[in-house]
Order: sequence, then structure tokens, then C-alpha cells
Amino acid sequence: MSIVNQSEPPRLPSKTKAELDRISNLPRHLVEQILLHLPIRDLVRTSVLSRTWRYKWATTPYLVFDKQCLNVSSQDQTLIKNKLVNIIDHVLLLHKGPIHKFKLSHRDLLGITDIDRWILYISRSSIKEFILEIWKGQQYMPPSCLFNCQNLIHLELFNCLLKPPLTFKGFKNLRSLDLQHITIIQDVFENLISSCPLLERLTLMNFTGVTHLNIDARNLQFFDVGGNFDDVSFQNTPHLALVSIGLYVNINNDENNAQDSSSKLLRFFVNLPQIQRLEVQNYFLKYLAIGNVPSRLPNPCVDLNYLSICVDFDDLGENTAALCLLRSCPNLQELEMLKSDVFCRLD
Repeated sequence: MSIVNQSEPPRLPSKTKAELDRISNLPRHLVEQILLHLPIRDLVRTSVLSRTWRYKWATTPYLVFDKQCLNVSSQDQTLIKNKLVNIIDHVLLLHKGPIHKFKLSHRDLLGITDIDRWILYISRSSIKEFILEIWKGQQYMPPSCLFNCQNLIHLELFNCLLKPPLTFKGFKNLRSLDLQHITIIQDVFENLISSCPLLERLTLMNFTGVTHLNIDARNLQFFDVGGNFDDVSFQNTPHLALVSIGLYVNINNDENNAQDSSSKLLRFFVNLPQIQRLEVQNYFLKYLAIGNVPSRLPNPCVDLNYLSICVDFDDLGENTAALCLLRSCPNLQELEMLKSDVFCRLD
């Protein structure tokens, strides 16, 4: 006869290691998705989960170094810079496999020379997406090896000085280009755009060195620009559908009309046969009003369904240009009109 101790709870069957470590037994594609959505700081910390996880983070193809990768309460810029450099060096040293995305965007990062060797390192990989945002200090000039990254699909640069090597023949696979607060000379800009045959999206904001925006990009579909420039023209852009243009400096139409009577409005639309959305911001409508403005465009914008225009209602030229646009959009569905702080929306 056995005696049962009523004071002791019944023993539960012991769990296996596999049951205790369920996360390691997840399908590989789920593990990869978990790693892809973690900030780099937490990504590296997964190495302490188990022996199986020790180096899983080192194979992730997406590396993002932003404000989430560094948690420092100090305001010492040198300390912050040194910690950030050490983190990036450590990750790149232990990383294995290809790097498809590299993003460096930290508010306290200057254009330091360490960036040169990081770019050299990733240029030897099959990098497809490169984002560099220098928020402080002078403009940073990327090394020539960046222009050797022929697998690039997306390139984004902030506060940079662009001087490609003479041997640069363009990015053959680039589909998206975002340049903000950059310096680039006229012929280099035109060569960059025209030598990216697959380019679909182009964003250009607050730039110096370019006065004439001559856009030659056969596959371009999206164009967003804001800055100070003298002229804009499209060549070989049959698929361009979404355009947003802001001219930040006011112009004198009386002087321009005296020098050139040809219509800027007509020239602007001649190579935009499939335009669907158009945003005319800041002083760009004043630019379109230069020259002889027709009552309507010879070829109506039949695909244009959204129009946003900033207009000075006290300016006869701008009113004439705005009316020409409205008469030339027979299928317009949504209209936004802005006057300084006044906003009008018509659906």
C-alpha cells in the first residue's frame, strides 16, 4: 500500500529544450522577418538568447543605423560620435553575407572620414539600397567607390557634395533617386539623370549648382522638386505621371516677358502626355505665366485627375495661367487652390 503525500502538488512532466525554446523552432522565413524589423541595437542583443541565436543577427541583409541604434544620455558630441563609430565598426566586422540595404541617419553624425571606409566596405557587397543623411556640419563628399555600386536600386543622399569620377557611366539598375540639400554642377546632374535608364522616381530638394532642370529619363514616373532654379524642361519623359514642383524664389515676369515671349506653359507640358497628378507650389505658377499664355493647351491633359496650384489672385498672369490649366483638364476630379494661408479644396 503506497502513501500519497497530500501536501505535495502533482509533478508536471518536464518540458523539452525544444518546448522551452519555441522561438528557435520557428520557420526560417519567420525568424528572418523578426530580425528585419528589429532596430540594430535589439538585433545584436538577440545573440544572448541562445547558442543557436548567437550569430543569426550577423546575416541580416538590412543594416539601419539611426537614432534607435544608440541610447546615450550624454550631450558630449565626441562621446556620441565615438560610440556610434564603434557600433558600426563592430556590426560590419562580424557581419556575414550580402548587405542589400545600408542606412546611416543619426542627428549627431558629422561627415566624418569613417564613412568613407564604410562605403568602401559595402561597395564590395551587392548593395541595393543606400541612404546617407548627414544632419550636421559641412556637406560630405562620398568617395568614388559609391559610384561603382551597379546593383543600386534606391539611392538617397542628404547634405552631400556630389563629384562622380570621370569614369562614371551611370547606375544601370537605379529606380529611385532622392537628393536633398546637395551640391552638384549642371553637367554632372544632367549626366547622372540621363545615365540611369531605369529611373522611375526622382526627388530633388534644396540644391545648389543646378539652374536648368533638364530632365531626360524615359522611364520616369514620379518627379518631386523644390528649390531655386531658372528653368525646367522635360525630354523623353513619356511615362511621367506624378509631378510636384515648387519654385522658392519670386521672379519678375515683366523682365522675363520682355526677354522671351515664348510660352513656358506650352513648353512645360509638351513632353508630359500622361500626366495624372500635378502640384504647382510656391512661385512656380508665376514661372508658367512667362510668355504668351494660350486660353487652353493645344493638347489637353486628358489623364490629369488631380491638380493643386498655389496662385496669387492679384496677379493677372498667374490667373491667366491657372485658367488655361483648368480649361485643359477635361477629366479633373480633384482641385486644390492655395493662396498664402488660404486653402480651398474642391472634390
